[in-house]
Amino acid sequence: MSVRAHPTRTRTLQYVALAGYLAFLAFPLLWMLSTAFKTSRELTSIAPRLIPDNPTLANFGDAIERADLVLAGANSLKVALATTVLVVAMALPAAYGLARFKTWLRPVTLSWILVGQVFPVILVAIPLFLILDQFSLTDSLVGLTLVHAVYALPFGLWMLQGYITAIPRDVEEAGAVDGASRFRILVSIVLPLLRPGVVATSLFTFISSWNEFFFALVLIQDPDKVTLPLTLGRFVGAEGQVQLGALAAASLLATVPSLVFFMLIQRRLTSGLLSGAVKG
Repeated sequence: MSVRAHPTRTRTLQYVALAGYLAFLAFPLLWMLSTAFKTSRELTSIAPRLIPDNPTLANFGDAIERADLVLAGANSLKVALATTVLVVAMALPAAYGLARFKTWLRPVTLSWILVGQVFPVILVAIPLFLILDQFSLTDSLVGLTLVHAVYALPFGLWMLQGYITAIPRDVEEAGAVDGASRFRILVSIVLPLLRPGVVATSLFTFISSWNEFFFALVLIQDPDKVTLPLTLGRFVGAEGQVQLGALAAASLLATVPSLVFFMLIQRRLTSGLLSGAVKG
């Protein structure tokens, strides 16, 4: 009897731990949602409550009118989508070469990728600004897109080469026997099997570009070209006074596009995993 009860007890503990972890992750979002609907009086209350007593939409109106979230959201969306396309387009052939061609450059390249990820970005701010200034890209969404792509490319390359390494060489050899070229094998055989990796890389790149603040702060000065992270920073005054209600409302609105992108791309991730499982 005790032998049978042990697995049940273990699974129950696992579910409890998972529920606690999900609650831990969801609490900041719930508190932000609660703050966005609170009045200024409730925000300054000594004993704050999770559920607002008098919910209001005034914070959303203030956030949209004062900060021009629509323009900032459009700029962030343009940069994030363009960055995602660039990273996937550049990382896919490079990752295939790293995974399939075993040369002395492979360990050196992978090591350089890891070093690039831990390198403090603040050290390259001034050189980066000077380089982009020579090409008149310092106050441009194009320049910001290029910077985001360079910053996200190493990790995207690392992810994709891991997915490609997991694909058996037999399927490529079968295509070569049938007379397919290397490019044809990459497009018709590897790419369909690589769909989960492409989706995961796209999701990481999009969210990384969408949330990026430092490079946008350094490069963008034109108010018509600011991104959402820069706009959210405007709700903090020069003396450290925070417009908490408007900031929570703006932050809540800023999370919507990334959540929508995740829900749209999640279906392709699931279908890619199932397709890969069937083909495997």
